Amino acid sequence: MFGFIVRRLGVMALTMLCLTLVVFFLVNLEPNLKKLAISQLDMRSSAEELESWLQKNGYRQNFFVRYGQWLGVVQKQPNIDPETGVASPRFSYCDEPAEPYYGGILQGDFGCSTKFKVPVSEKLFPALGATGILMFWVMVVMVPVALLIGVLAGMREGSRTDRTLSVASIATTATPEYVSGVIFAVIFASWLGWLNGSAATATRQGISFYNFTLPVMTMAIYGIGYIARMTRASMVEVMTQQYIRTARLKGLGFKAVVIKHALRNALIAPFTVIMLQFPWLLTGVVIVEVMFRYQGFGFTLVEAASNNDIDLLLGCSLVSVFVVLSTQLISDVGYAYLNPRIRVQ
Repeated sequence: MFGFIVRRLGVMALTMLCLTLVVFFLVNLEPNLKKLAISQLDMRSSAEELESWLQKNGYRQNFFVRYGQWLGVVQKQPNIDPETGVASPRFSYCDEPAEPYYGGILQGDFGCSTKFKVPVSEKLFPALGATGILMFWVMVVMVPVALLIGVLAGMREGSRTDRTLSVASIATTATPEYVSGVIFAVIFASWLGWLNGSAATATRQGISFYNFTLPVMTMAIYGIGYIARMTRASMVEVMTQQYIRTARLKGLGFKAVVIKHALRNALIAPFTVIMLQFPWLLTGVVIVEVMFRYQGFGFTLVEAASNNDIDLLLGCSLVSVFVVLSTQLISDVGYAYLNPRIRVQ
């Protein structure tokens, strides 16, 4: 198992390197650089002024040199005034030194946000913390409810309870977040007035229960149906196994059979599905956070993309890749521990 984990970590590092290289290339295409220069100067700036700004801030250096600087394996160079020869930092609002230095991902430096005028870490990590709180409560609501629905539906295949819960699960899964979010906003905020028009808006001073009630409900309702369907299918399969019939013939009650014998084996497949919800949550929060103006990771990602904030966009991409690969590794390891028949060679 240790060797398997080490190999997977090596593959993760290589995958992150390749994906960040691709993203770095895409965000540094010529139209994006021109858009960045315009946003930092003025719409009426001439082509010469835009080119001068790009040259001054190092965006015209060799592509692989700039990628190496972002990683932290190539020295970053300060701006040199061609007339006076005085060195100055590229972005003064990020406290960059006015001398060559190594500052990249490997040194914990994510760069400078040209949109928010702060280091990327000061914008990215608080947004990740806010989204982490949101994702935690989504999982707290989603997982127990989904498992309960799936187990109840799978215990008695074909019953009225099974058909009712299955239809409800399919209906919630078939409803996108941007549809259910609008429906919840209309029902709870407009019709019932429970949220008084303020719960759908997060503030930078902090978040409360009411600040993210609608986002949690919107994301949980979609994931509940998907996990419940997987749990139900796994439960139905387990309930037809021979050892379940043997336990019933020995005189064990139906609840004892389900809890002691069927439930653990039935949760193997749903465990993998639950772990894969973390990458889905990262993509789902983009829609939900923008819809409800929740100041989290998804909202920050959209802000970075719409304003061509290259360093912030690269930081968001790196975090997304890391979360996806990490949850896949945890899923594989957890699956091997839950299922004794799985052996890692």
